Amino acid sequence: MAATTQGMASSTGLEDDARQVSSDGHVSPTEIAIGVVIGRASEAFDFFVFGLACILVFPALIFPFADHLTGTLYSFAIFGLAFVVRPVGSILFMEVDRRHGRGVKLTIALFLLGGSTAAIAFLPGYETIGSWAIVSLIVFRAGQGFALGGAWDGLASLLALNVPENRRGWYAMVPQLGGPIGFIIASGLFAFFVLNLSTEDFIGWGWRYPFFVAFTINVVALFARLRLIATEEFVQLFERRDLVPVRVFELLREQGRAILLGAFVPLASFALFHLVTIFPLSYIDIYSDRSPGEFLLTQMAGAVLCLVCTALSGTIADRIGRRKLLGICAVGIGVFSIVTPFLLGGGTAGQTTFVFVGFALLGFAHGQAAGSVASNFSNQNRYTGSALTTDLAWLIGAGFAPLVALGFSSRFGLVAVGVYLFSGAACTLAALAYNKRMGLKDSGAA
Repeated sequence: MAATTQGMASSTGLEDDARQVSSDGHVSPTEIAIGVVIGRASEAFDFFVFGLACILVFPALIFPFADHLTGTLYSFAIFGLAFVVRPVGSILFMEVDRRHGRGVKLTIALFLLGGSTAAIAFLPGYETIGSWAIVSLIVFRAGQGFALGGAWDGLASLLALNVPENRRGWYAMVPQLGGPIGFIIASGLFAFFVLNLSTEDFIGWGWRYPFFVAFTINVVALFARLRLIATEEFVQLFERRDLVPVRVFELLREQGRAILLGAFVPLASFALFHLVTIFPLSYIDIYSDRSPGEFLLTQMAGAVLCLVCTALSGTIADRIGRRKLLGICAVGIGVFSIVTPFLLGGGTAGQTTFVFVGFALLGFAHGQAAGSVASNFSNQNRYTGSALTTDLAWLIGAGFAPLVALGFSSRFGLVAVGVYLFSGAACTLAALAYNKRMGLKDSGAA
C-alpha cells in the first residue's frame, strides 16, 4: 500500500499532464481496455520491427562477412537476447515500483524501450565501424528486453478483476489484441519501403524509418497509460485488489509452482507466435524466389484474421471455459505442426495457407493465453507473479523460436519446424492436465 501511495506522491511531469486530462477521475473497464491495447501494441511494434530487421536488414548491414543464412542466424540469436534479459528488468523495475510508484517505473521503462529501438535507427553498419556495430546492436537489444520487463503495468489484471465473472474470457483477450496490431503496423511499414525502394536505398536508409517512429509511438502509449494510473480511482482499485509488487523470493516460496505451471500452459501459442510472424519470412527470403514485400502483405492479411479470431476466443471462452478452449487449440496446433512442412514447402499456395491457418490458430490460442498465466495466483501475488510467469513463458516458448526453427530446418529440413511446434502443443496439454489434476483455477487474466 505504501508503495502505491508513494508513487502518487512522486509523480513525473508526464504523469501530472496525464492527470489533468482525466476529466472526472473515473476509470471504466473500456478506458482500461483501451490503455491495455495501446500499451501492448506499442511493445509488440518495437519487438516486431527488430524481428523483421533481423531478416531484411541486419544480415547485410551488421553481418556482411557471413552468408545470408548465417547472418540471419546471428541476428536471431541477438533477437532472443531480449527475452533472456526481460526477467531481470521485471525484478529490478519491481523495486522501482515499490520505492517510487508505478508511474515512475512506466516512464523510465517506456522511454528506455522507445529510446533503445530508436537508437538502432542511427546505427552504422559493420563496414563503417566494424565489430562495434555488432556490440551496439546487442546493447540496444538488451535495452529493449530490460525495458519491456519494466513495462508491466498491471492494467490487464485490474481489467480482469473488475468485470463480470461471465465476461472474463472476453476481457482476458483484450490485451492480446496488441500483438497483431503491433505486427500489422511494423510489417506494413517494412512492406512499403521494401516494395518501393531499391535494395541499395532500403539498406542505406529506408529500414531506419520504422525504428525512428518507435519513440513517438512509445510516448503516445506512455501518456495513454499514465492517464489511467494518474487517477485516484486507479490507485484505490489497485489497493483494494492487492495488486502491488511483492518481493520475488517471497513469491517463489509461496507460489513458485504456479509460476512454472503458468509458463507451460500457454506454450503452444507462444511457440506458434514467432513461427507465423518472424520465421516464415526468413524461410521465404532465403529459400524461395517469392518477394519478401509481397509475403509481408500476406502476413498482414493473416494478422487481421488473427485479430478477428482473438476477439472470438473471448466469446468462446466465456461459453465453454478457458481450459477447454486452450486444450482444443493445443490439439489444433499439434495437427497444424504435422502439416507445417508440407505447407511451407508447398509453394505460394501452401505458404499462404500456412500463414492464414497459423494466424487463425494463434488468435484463438493466444487470445486466452494471458488469462492462463495468472489464473492460479492470489490477488496479492498476481501483479508480480503474472509479470515473471509471462517473462518465463516468452523465454521458453518464443524467444529463440526463430533461431531454432531456421537453424534446425536448414540442417534437418522443415520437418524439424513441425517437431518444434508439436513439442509446444504437447507441453500445453500436459500442463493443462496437471493443472486440472491439482484442482487449480480456470479463471483470471494476466
